[in-house]
Amino acid sequence: MNYSPTQDQPSSEVETTQLKYGERAIAEGQLISFPNPRVGRRYTINITLPEFTCKCPFSGYPDFATLYLTYVPDERVVELKALKLYINSYRDRYISHEESVNQILDDFVEACDPLEVSIKGDFAPRGNVHTVIEVHHQK
Repeated sequence: MNYSPTQDQPSSEVETTQLKYGERAIAEGQLISFPNPRVGRRYTINITLPEFTCKCPFSGYPDFATLYLTYVPDERVVELKALKLYINSYRDRYISHEESVNQILDDFVEACDPLEVSIKGDFAPRGNVHTVIEVHHQK
């Protein structure tokens, strides 16, 4: 879909008032899951998300991390595109490292109800401080 600004509206105004299709998808995104094709077989799914970003709730500076999600599914598995959009929704959130990783775990457990799951957030150093947050859940 092509959009061109009207003559009375400069393009910078149009850009700030209308979401791009990717921004809309991220804003509307939520974790979804689908039936596990191998219920009863114990297997592990490892997912790496190397472009996680959020904002420090104190300074507003951006934080960058690689997230490592490892889980053993029960009856449902996460849909990967939905996971990508959900993770991208953190980009403009003012949230601590600790709370972001814990909230992702809570939302993942609610969406998939896995037998077990671990999430590790390996945050890029900022101000000579490197933080790694790990959270776990088990049925």
